[in-house]
Amino acid sequence: MCTREIALMRRLDSRDAITFIDVAADGDPSCPIDQTKLLERFHAEEDGQIVSGAAAFAIMWRQIPSMRWLGLIARNSTALRVLEWLYIQHLKIRPQLQRLFRKLD
Repeated sequence: MCTREIALMRRLDSRDAITFIDVAADGDPSCPIDQTKLLERFHAEEDGQIVSGAAAFAIMWRQIPSMRWLGLIARNSTALRVLEWLYIQHLKIRPQLQRLFRKLD
């Protein structure tokens, strides 16, 4: 996620239920996932299980009251597959979007 997205999610997280970790900083040696892999996709942990992509976003959404409904929909396997497909499409254009937003700043 980019800085803007994280800032928005932090504002929406009125209960402070989400702990955001900057994986671009020095890696945590206790983390079971390689830093390169962490930077490729969005990750989240819930009940001791680490997931990535749309499933990770669904975990985050379930913690944000105004987005909880979307996280609950993502518990449906068909909906999660569609969201994962959309996430993969987003990853393909993410570098261009990041360049565009840097120019706008």
